[in-house]
Amino acid sequence: MKITKLRLFKRLIMSGLAIIFALSWVEGRPQKKEAKPPMFKHDYKEVNGVRLHYATAGKGKLIMFVHGFPEFWYEWKNQLAEFSRDHQAVAPDMRGYNLSSKPAEVEKYQVKYLVEDLRALAESLGHKKFILVAHDWGGAVAWAFAIAHPEYLEKLVIINAPHPGVFQRELRENPDQQKASQYMLMFRSPQAEQILSNNNYATLVNIVLGEGLKKGHFNEEDRKAYLEAWSQPGALTGGLNYYRAARVGPPTGEGDKEPANFAAGLPSLTVKVPTLVIWGEKDTALLTGNLVGLDKYVPDLTIKRIPDGTHWVIHEEPALINGYIREFIGSK
Repeated sequence: MKITKLRLFKRLIMSGLAIIFALSWVEGRPQKKEAKPPMFKHDYKEVNGVRLHYATAGKGKLIMFVHGFPEFWYEWKNQLAEFSRDHQAVAPDMRGYNLSSKPAEVEKYQVKYLVEDLRALAESLGHKKFILVAHDWGGAVAWAFAIAHPEYLEKLVIINAPHPGVFQRELRENPDQQKASQYMLMFRSPQAEQILSNNNYATLVNIVLGEGLKKGHFNEEDRKAYLEAWSQPGALTGGLNYYRAARVGPPTGEGDKEPANFAAGLPSLTVKVPTLVIWGEKDTALLTGNLVGLDKYVPDLTIKRIPDGTHWVIHEEPALINGYIREFIGSK
């Protein structure tokens, strides 16, 4: 009996020593620290007659992320964190939005000025060649940029934004796209600001954040950030002026013979840049018909369809979006 107790006692001591040794060995090892998300730097550049606010992180070749309506630089926070690991990642507030200048004249929101904003911003940051990634209205501007200035771009990435030639065709010939684009006529109307800002921007919250808040793609901090951006004096009008300046939308039956082309004035609609188009197929505003015949305008084209993605697929599938972009542009 005494021998059994003695053996048990020895085993307990040895087990304790083993645990202490193991713990001390682990504590003594260099611990792998979790990578902290980068701190975004916020700055301003005076370019093309406006003052553009932008967020940036990282060093190296420039990769610029351009938001659509009704977002702002914050749309790209996940991409800034990812691509700042080996690039200078930059996300501006486009003119009219959030902390950037908001010209009073509607004509100052024509695509030709928006294109020049991006070109001048890139040069002011010390880059004459860069990668351009864009969504929605930012994508419309990016298409026009690539057509006008292919020499500036290494690669182009478009997310749920129609090519101007294809979209003009869809608005002219596709009844489903015509119906889906009726909201553009409201956005161009004088009542748009009142409708969208009522009840603390309830309509915009529902459109942009509603499902994401339910599914966990957005949180209350995100909601607060968007409300703050929309509440900047003149910001809502600035974003709506993109629609007004381009007069983009479906036929109204009031003498408009041809839907507006937001890249009007350019000699060609051919994109001479390697291009990746990512498309959430459940987008109810911009339908998948916008992918049909796209290769006619974009010879070097890659398309990635996301069957369950909506117009807000950047927020719904950030890791997948980042992976597609990484695969396309290559790692450093």
